[in-house]
Amino acid sequence: GTRSSGSNDDELQYAVKRLVEGLAATREAARPGFSLALAQLLHYNEDIRLQTVLEQIKEKHNITKAKKKLIRNAAFGNLFGVLALSQSGRLTKEPNVLLQSMQLLQSLAPFRNHVSNLPHKTMVDILSETPEAVFKETLFDVLKSDLSTALTSPEQLHLLLVALQRFPNVLKPQKLNALLGSTVIVTSENVPKLIQVLKIAAKTVKKAQSLPPLAMSLVHVTLKEDTFETFWKELVENGLLKSQTGPNCYLCFRLLGAVLPLLTLPQLKLVLMGEVMRQYGNHVVSAQLPDRFKFAPEMETYVDSFLESTQDAEKQFTVITKFSCLTNQGYPVIPSYWKVIRHLQPSVLLNYVKWLKNMFINPDLEACLDFSTKRQKEDKQRPGLMQHSVTRLRMWIVARLTSIVDNNQVKKEEDLVMDITRFIFFHTFFVTEQQTPDIPETEATLTIPLNPTTRNAIANSFFGLLNHLNSLPPLGNSTESVGQNEKRMLGFTAEGKMWIYSVVCYADSLLSKKDSIRLVQPFTQEQREAWDRMLQSVKGLQKNSKKSEQLEISAFQLLFLLVGIHLFKNGDDSVALLSDLHTCLQKASEKKRKRQSKSAMDQEEPEWVEVVVEILLSFLSQPSRLMRQVSKTVFVRICPRITKAALQLILDVFKPESESGEESALMVTEEPEETKKVKQSSGDEVEDESDSDESEGGEDDADDADDDDDSEEEIAEDEAVDDNFRMELMKVLQAGRAACKEGESSDEEEVDDETMMALDKNISSLFAEHKKHLQAKKDQKAKLRKEKTLHTDFKMKVLDFIEVFLAKQPESPLVFDIIEPLIAIIEATPSSHSDKQEQDFLRKTADIFKNQLCKAKRYCRDISEIKDDLHELMERLLNRACKQPDSSVSLYCFSGSLYLFRVLKGSPTEPTAAGTCKEKEEREGDVQTESTQGDSLGSLDIDRVAAIYEKALTLFMTKRNCSLTGPMFIDLFNRFPSLACSLVLKALQTQVVRKTLIDQEGKIIINQIINQVKQCLKTTTKVKLKVEQEKVVKCLELISVLIKIVNQQKLNVSVKVLVPLLQSLGQLEEFGKTSQVDHAYWHVMKLFGFTRPKKDVVIKPAQTPEAQEEKTLKKKKGFLPETKKRKNWKKKKGVPQEKAQEGERDSVGKPEEVPKSEKVVKTAGAGQAKKQNKRKRIPEKGPSGNSLEKSGTPSKKAKLNRAQVGKRATTKQKKQEAGAME
Repeated sequence: GTRSSGSNDDELQYAVKRLVEGLAATREAARPGFSLALAQLLHYNEDIRLQTVLEQIKEKHNITKAKKKLIRNAAFGNLFGVLALSQSGRLTKEPNVLLQSMQLLQSLAPFRNHVSNLPHKTMVDILSETPEAVFKETLFDVLKSDLSTALTSPEQLHLLLVALQRFPNVLKPQKLNALLGSTVIVTSENVPKLIQVLKIAAKTVKKAQSLPPLAMSLVHVTLKEDTFETFWKELVENGLLKSQTGPNCYLCFRLLGAVLPLLTLPQLKLVLMGEVMRQYGNHVVSAQLPDRFKFAPEMETYVDSFLESTQDAEKQFTVITKFSCLTNQGYPVIPSYWKVIRHLQPSVLLNYVKWLKNMFINPDLEACLDFSTKRQKEDKQRPGLMQHSVTRLRMWIVARLTSIVDNNQVKKEEDLVMDITRFIFFHTFFVTEQQTPDIPETEATLTIPLNPTTRNAIANSFFGLLNHLNSLPPLGNSTESVGQNEKRMLGFTAEGKMWIYSVVCYADSLLSKKDSIRLVQPFTQEQREAWDRMLQSVKGLQKNSKKSEQLEISAFQLLFLLVGIHLFKNGDDSVALLSDLHTCLQKASEKKRKRQSKSAMDQEEPEWVEVVVEILLSFLSQPSRLMRQVSKTVFVRICPRITKAALQLILDVFKPESESGEESALMVTEEPEETKKVKQSSGDEVEDESDSDESEGGEDDADDADDDDDSEEEIAEDEAVDDNFRMELMKVLQAGRAACKEGESSDEEEVDDETMMALDKNISSLFAEHKKHLQAKKDQKAKLRKEKTLHTDFKMKVLDFIEVFLAKQPESPLVFDIIEPLIAIIEATPSSHSDKQEQDFLRKTADIFKNQLCKAKRYCRDISEIKDDLHELMERLLNRACKQPDSSVSLYCFSGSLYLFRVLKGSPTEPTAAGTCKEKEEREGDVQTESTQGDSLGSLDIDRVAAIYEKALTLFMTKRNCSLTGPMFIDLFNRFPSLACSLVLKALQTQVVRKTLIDQEGKIIINQIINQVKQCLKTTTKVKLKVEQEKVVKCLELISVLIKIVNQQKLNVSVKVLVPLLQSLGQLEEFGKTSQVDHAYWHVMKLFGFTRPKKDVVIKPAQTPEAQEEKTLKKKKGFLPETKKRKNWKKKKGVPQEKAQEGERDSVGKPEEVPKSEKVVKTAGAGQAKKQNKRKRIPEKGPSGNSLEKSGTPSKKAKLNRAQVGKRATTKQKKQEAGAME
């Protein structure tokens, strides 16, 4: 025991020695590892004395004795050694060792260049775990020198602050006064020193971009000392912030966000209305330029965390309103769509909305913390600045109210959503003349009226709000009962009404209050009549709604409501659209009545669909996001009613010749200058929320800039070669007698001043006119580029209709009409040398064609009437693929042909009806088995299709620069092996291919074909489905051709490797049930030398008359006795005996003879046997009507075998002939 304990001690000492040596390792990553291992060893082995370990550390890593190159390693060895002692958890239990450890850390202060501030961080960590008694008795005297110089460095100040927080009973005001000369940290005398210390701390965390721990410790101490106001005003705002350096400003911003959860309500107001907040707003505005550090996301994280953690409603309301009041000339710097709002309590959200509405009605700019940038301060005295600021503030408020509705994470009720919608709608289109109790919006009037520009911008925001309402999920408790129907309930209230219908009802109630409310743009008589008629139509649709027509009715309702609400913005255009919609509705109802009254034969599809599609296309060309979204929603609902003509209207958009016809719907209009100015001044936030401009501007401006450079080069070239301008200039010079002949020199002194002035005037006017001509050319080119951009953008939106139709109606035969137009788009749009918009258009088209069309799981099934057209379309696509210059475009044509192949072939059918019952086989015969091949191919003409693909494959194999590729045909063969076999069979049967199979390469090809056939047969585990039977038959036919080629060409190729596979194939269940598979199989086996086995003929032995009579007269259980049987039974009793004797005579003469018809049944093929059995088995019925073989308890007649029955018939016939002769 003593020896083992001694060995353990030696091992521990050795381990401690090695770990202490590793603390000063030259590899920086190894030092923390040795320190952690030493800490764990000391933690679990308390027998090891800490004093001994500390002495080993001091001795091993003595800085005074270390060489100059090893001073850094020795300093780190001491640091990590003390850190290991601290992490062991035993340091605070041994005060003497703790004291020596702190002294050792203090001795590392001169080596700051090596160890940075790590010793002080370690001292802070040790202090945070030291008990108060140990600190008072042991450490206070040692740290007194550091604590007394706390205002000289961030590390020593942090040490003092941690000590104040941890040991308030030790560091009382008296002791603090003795150390610093003041009872509190923040005093007027200490402020300059604290500012310098915080500046140093800010520089240390510049790269880390974080808040130094010293700052938060100082905040906690000032809150405890009740000196936070002095700290914030003097130290932060008047000290750090005035230096205007990046690290100091960001330290102030981080303090602003971090102190929010710690402050009381008055302190929050102090912080959020101070200079730090104003400087933060200035930073947000100036940091919009790229490549600048943006602090706004970090501040949003601080505010988000505060709103999520606090439950105080007043604090939440104060923070959210004060940040909303931070404005730049009226426009708040925080984004209108701010995610932090989702954490607001419902009561706070209601108060916040109320506050926003009051600020809209009565803009109080004095309550805002407004600021201006340097450039804005130069124009501060410009007129109309007050109105400009009010306009910017109101537009931001409308955008903020809209974002509250749009943000699905904000907890809100339907009443709040409707209240916001009513407020924006009312102040956009109406003016209060007199207060009305029924309408709350009339209770407060605008202190500053809205100008027309602001109204137009707010109107755009309102229609953006309608777009959000149209896709708004159920709110409140209604979400629990929605479940799977949530998608269908988008845009509906809990009562089942559409949001847009609620807005229309509210608008109608406002229109009825003519005395107290006035429209900004009053309705004309025609517009008012259109409004009333629209409401009547919507109410009529709601009353007459049926489940079968629900989608169609809801589509008309949505169109009526959308166009009706646009009467307030575009009155004349909306009146014309409403008239068209009424016509469509009338035609649709007439068609329904005709379908009900008359038969549906030869009835054309309703023409109203085409008109509705034209209206939807006109909606797509509008700059309103709401109209585009509604048009897509309506198209989804009328998809089942789309006709060929309606679909053609959509496809005509993509035709190059139709672009000129669409110009009326795509007029290039310039925005008014006032609207542009408002949008530029209101910032990016309003542009994001406004509904009028989206992708039409933005990215195109950059493209225009690039195009302008190109156009300038073109203009320079035109200027260099403009012969007309040169001729005009020569005329001007000749008119001024300033032209000189070739080879002669002109004397300028002979020309007087008047002539020169006139000449200069003419030349300047000529150049001015030429400049105007060049500018007109440039403007024309810019207009053409703009029109091209609009056309491409319009086509991309129309592509959404195509995508929706393919997703909703994949089984419609109209899908086939979309294939060629999509391929035409892919062909016409070059993948290279095109701008980003055209590339996006091409990418979207290709994605729809590939994923929505070619890879669709559902497709048209009823193609019996159009199968010829589909074959022609397949041939056109393959010819198109062969003629493409680019293989990537050819791939799409080839994929389209594969899609048509799949449609024509159809899906795999059910297993063949090969019954196991013998009687079923005999009755059905070969009818089903012969139709197996035809049914499995559906409507596909395999010979015609094989010829088409054979032509393409030949072109691929013979033409060097063919656009077709090998992966195309590999994909074809993998999908449809039967076609692959057909092509290989046709290839092998040609004389050209057979001649090429003689050499070594031909043998390799044949071996590859054999291997492929082997793999195909190995994967065949059952031959039940028609597709499986088809595959087996094609493989067998291919094997047959291979055997003949090998035998005729006398090739050294072994085909007999297929024999074991064929034998195992013949033993599969259900094999041979169809005649086609059976014949093909035995045809191949015959070529291998096998013969079809004959079925054994089972002949029952003829019975003697005595045995027959004994069986006939034998009494069985359950039969009546002879005395109880009918009397006429005795008359028939001799007939069997007579027939039996006749049969006996025949059997004696020819004992093994079987009737010819019976032999045919036993030995003939399946088809003939079944036909003959049908004829023979009809008269052979048992007493119960069943066949002889099937009757359960046969009668005495039924017990005779078939040969005896045949002999009976012969005997009876002979007797009848003899009687006739007599």
